[in-house]
Amino acid sequence: MLNLASYAVSDQNSRGRLHPESSPAPRTEFQRDRDRVVHSTSFRRLEYKTQVFVNHEGDLFRTRLTHSIEVAQIARTLARALQLNEDLVEVVALAHDLGHTPFGHAGQDALNACMSDYGGFEHNLQSLRTVDLLEERYGAFDGLNLCFETREGILKHCAPKNAAELGELGERFLHDKRPSLEAQLCNLADEIGYNNHDVDDGLRSELVTIEQMETVRIWARHSAEVRLAFPKITDRRLIHETVRRMINTLAIDLIAQTARNIAEAGVTNIQEVRLAKPLAAFSAEVYIEHRELKQFLRANLYQHYKVLRMTNKAHRIIGDLFRAFMDQPQLLPPQYQQKVKHNKPRTVADYIAGMTDRYAMREYQRLFSVGDI
Repeated sequence: MLNLASYAVSDQNSRGRLHPESSPAPRTEFQRDRDRVVHSTSFRRLEYKTQVFVNHEGDLFRTRLTHSIEVAQIARTLARALQLNEDLVEVVALAHDLGHTPFGHAGQDALNACMSDYGGFEHNLQSLRTVDLLEERYGAFDGLNLCFETREGILKHCAPKNAAELGELGERFLHDKRPSLEAQLCNLADEIGYNNHDVDDGLRSELVTIEQMETVRIWARHSAEVRLAFPKITDRRLIHETVRRMINTLAIDLIAQTARNIAEAGVTNIQEVRLAKPLAAFSAEVYIEHRELKQFLRANLYQHYKVLRMTNKAHRIIGDLFRAFMDQPQLLPPQYQQKVKHNKPRTVADYIAGMTDRYAMREYQRLFSVGDI
């Protein structure tokens, strides 16, 4: 780790863990957090959870696991350039999707609809719930007992009603405060990762075409550079060269603009970061291009009829599973039977949210398919 800036998170200024533990030397506190996430059950499940395409649709499409690893790589680069805590951004990146349902955002929307009368469902809050409570690996406490700053970074969004129940961790959502710069950077690294890698997956799947991408300014600008440098380049290499240049442009711009914002705000410690306006940001020009790419993907990839067909299936699978377990909780696995007595809807939601895509489909077949008795 490089020498940290005065406003970076460190072992020395961390707010610590809910359950005090001895020093993890020779590791840092945030290396310990990262190791706990990597060894967790919920992290392994990310291999079979959807990013955009369901896992069985192809071997080369992103999953939640590969997405999280790619975000961690981008986030570490950003943090190093700004002398922030690389270990912290890495663990936040690796953990930020641990609470995601099967079938991506479609699964989250479906489960949120099922839970509408029971407090709703937020995947960021579920990621926090996973590391705070649901992981069962240690004798002394539930969850992974991660540092405050790691948990803060995982919870990048939270409804006020839920924030009010989180004590110190939820205060920033109620009092217009900011998380650490590391958390702010990781949030934008996530956007860089999924936007650009969804372009790659969308082109690979042929749901969007290179011709369509040429209407998007940030793509057109970089693909023109690639064609000029490599006049005979194949489409596959053109895609890779263009996507990596787009990621590089966004990362460099984010570093430069964030550095300017830090200097202008004059922050010297993490307390001042929390009270300042958001400091991690793109420049105005690059932000417009970045937003245009997001809008293009929403209209042409996420709303593509083939993706919407899977979305429809996801709503049906999640909804039917939820209703079946609510009506007959004895259908749940034994380890959930005791939990059901305390809060049946939340226990059912925990079980479904923890499923991989293929496990959810198998559970659906086991419960509803006559041929699978």
